[in-house]
Amino acid sequence: MKLETLMLRGLFVACLLVCTLVLGAMLSASPQSVQLASSGHLGMLLNAPGSCMLPPDGVVCPRLNG
Repeated sequence: MKLETLMLRGLFVACLLVCTLVLGAMLSASPQSVQLASSGHLGMLLNAPGSCMLPPDGVVCPRLNG
């Protein structure tokens, strides 16, 4: 009985540690979109060629490598 209690407590501590690490990573991470906007690469995204845009019928045009 004592071994089972010790294993359950160890599992609880391990799960609590993993949850704390995941929560800390989510709170300290900055999204990629914020990094792009702050580094000045937004103009490159806005100047992307629009020659192969998605038409209203939803069929995507193929890319020609050449």
